[in-house]
Order: sequence, then structure tokens, then C-alpha cells
Amino acid sequence: MNIFRLAGDMTHLLSILVLLLKIYATKSCSGISLKTQELYALVFLARYLDLFTDFISVYNTIMKVVFIASSLAIVWCMRLHPLVKKSYDKELDTFRHYFLIGGTFALALVLNEKFTVQEVLWAFSIYLEAVAILPQLVLLQRSGNVDNLTGQYVFFLGAYRAFYILNWIYRYLTEPRFTRWIACVSGIVQTGIYADFFYYYFISWKNNSKLKLPA
Repeated sequence: MNIFRLAGDMTHLLSILVLLLKIYATKSCSGISLKTQELYALVFLARYLDLFTDFISVYNTIMKVVFIASSLAIVWCMRLHPLVKKSYDKELDTFRHYFLIGGTFALALVLNEKFTVQEVLWAFSIYLEAVAILPQLVLLQRSGNVDNLTGQYVFFLGAYRAFYILNWIYRYLTEPRFTRWIACVSGIVQTGIYADFFYYYFISWKNNSKLKLPA
């Protein structure tokens, strides 16, 4: 464990807490893409199948359980909670996310570090996570104005991946057998997808104004 991974884990956890705060405090999921949340739930379920076979540390196990449970809880709220589901922006959340699932799974079958079920699913989860934010960003662009909690959620989610890039660089320099090139390249792509959002988030913060994304 190094400081960059810890920072990444904490900002990731913070992004989830901000999203849960928004949903449970306001009883609203307005501005949140259900399709992105379903993609993240699939990411964690595919990546953490080793939860039942490989024990690394108590910290690692707890984080895996938290990410799986929180992602499923968010999807449940947006789909089934009597009040929350009424605020879901179904008309704006129209990104065809099944193309992302099919495309990234096909890529994982071709590009993986070892052709086993667990390694293919791990590669699939990494590829899918790199593009899972796309439905959310498209929804925000269509809605125009972004509320404070939603903006913070997306910002912390992007910051988490940026910290993980630093983590991978650090591990590459300090661990002679570190070969997770799939995670490194996917992380760079994912952070690049956030670049436009980061720019407008910074402008909003600098001017102390409401965050707006161009349509």
C-alpha cells in the first residue's frame, strides 16, 4: 500500500458517500445516470469475484465489500425506492450502455494478461470502468446545470482515477514484476474522458459560480 493508492481509495469512497448523501438526504437522484451506476455495479461484481477465493488483507476485503454493496444499493434506490425513482431523469439518460458492455467484454477476450475466467473478467472490469462514466457525462451535458453534490461526486470519481495513475507509476518504478499495463492504459483513457468536466469544474470553482456543461 502506498500513499497514492490510499488517496485513490479514499477519494473513490468519498465520491460514493457524496452520491449516497445526495440520494438519501434529498430523496432524489436527479442528475444521476442509472446506466452509469449499473455499469459500476457490473464492474465491481466482475472484478471482485476473487473475494471468495483470495484473501489479501482485511483492508482489501472491506473495500471490496463496500464497493459492491454501495453500488448495488444505489442501483436499488434508483430503480425501486418509492420516492427516489420518481426523480430519475429517464428521458435524459438514454446512452446505449449495452454497447459499452459488449465492446469491453469483446476487448477483454482479446487483450488480457492470462486467458482464464478470473483474468478475463478482471480485464473486462478495467475496460468497462474506463468508459462507465460516459452515460453520466452525457446526461449532465443534456441537462445543462449541475447541482453541487452531483458535481462533487463526478469530480471525486475522476480524482480517484488520477491518483491511481500515480499509484501505477509508483509501483512500476518500485516493483520489478509490476505488469498491469491494462490498468495503466485504461486509467489514462478514463482520466482523459474526465478532462472536459475537470475544466468546467475548475472554472466554476474559480468564479464561485454554478457548474454548467455545454450541450
